Amino acid sequence: MKKGIHPNYVPAKIMCNCGSVIETRATKDVIRVEICSSCHPFFTGKQKFIDSAGRIDRFQKKYANLKTATTKK
Repeated sequence: MKKGIHPNYVPAKIMCNCGSVIETRATKDVIRVEICSSCHPFFTGKQKFIDSAGRIDRFQKKYANLKTATTKK
């Protein structure tokens, strides 16, 4: 391997918004994430909506009438 072209790997902490801290090695000392394996719905089995710009509300409002129309038939 050539010397001087590879990054230095240092002990790093990955910090999640939920408070979970994972220690690993990386090129940065601290890495901040929004969702980790401790709070992600796929791994926890809990459904947790992350609503960005009200998309879930708009979807529910848009299809609320469609749902009631199909159940009346």
